[in-house]
Amino acid sequence: MKISGNTILITGGASGIGLALAERFVQAGNTVIICGRRADKLQELKERYPDIHTVACDLSVESHRLELFRKVTSEFPGLNVLINNAGIQQRVHLLEAEKEWEYYRQEISTNVDAPIHLTLLFMPHLLKQPDPVIVNVTSGLSITPGAWVPIYSSTKAAIHSFTVSLRIQLAQTNAKVIEVLPPAVNTDLGGAGLHTFGAPLDEFADSVFRELQTGKEEIGYGGTEERLHLSAIQARETAARMYDGFRSGT
Repeated sequence: MKISGNTILITGGASGIGLALAERFVQAGNTVIICGRRADKLQELKERYPDIHTVACDLSVESHRLELFRKVTSEFPGLNVLINNAGIQQRVHLLEAEKEWEYYRQEISTNVDAPIHLTLLFMPHLLKQPDPVIVNVTSGLSITPGAWVPIYSSTKAAIHSFTVSLRIQLAQTNAKVIEVLPPAVNTDLGGAGLHTFGAPLDEFADSVFRELQTGKEEIGYGGTEERLHLSAIQARETAARMYDGFRSGT
């Protein structure tokens, strides 16, 4: 991937991995647009990072995604990179799932509907640009699901599958399709304090930024990329061990 001179849209760019990547892309000489749900949070970021452009939208809502596409392509016609990063993670005990369906649906809509819909919306525009790139941020849990976050793991598995199909279908075009598979990273995904054991955010973001320059199509960290080569039996066994470790607190 060309690392400078791009116009890049990063979803979920107001915090965590999205913001860390936005900082690095701006420093490398790119035009960066981020979107997030909270207008007040985006305004704070705009004051801290005046070179980053912001758009408030709720990606779980179809009309918001349509408006995001209209606004970004109108104001930034040179857009050539889409980074589907936004995600929600909720811990769910399936035998005690007593919340209204809307609570669970929002995780699916944000993690699955949004990246697929945005890809379909932006792809014709991107393919007209030089050096078009689509980056989908999935998870190591797309291969070895975390049973304590079953909906999240399922959504990331869906986007992993979609990314493979997208890469195959675009193989004869000038577009690059990249998948980033994070491990647990020390962010507020799922709630503050849940991932303090995870990889340091800056170390992870620095690693991803370096790997993007190498031309790799699948970028992992701390072994997540290697999970792609597990057999189905190995993946199931690993997932079971992970859940045992989660329940025992190890």
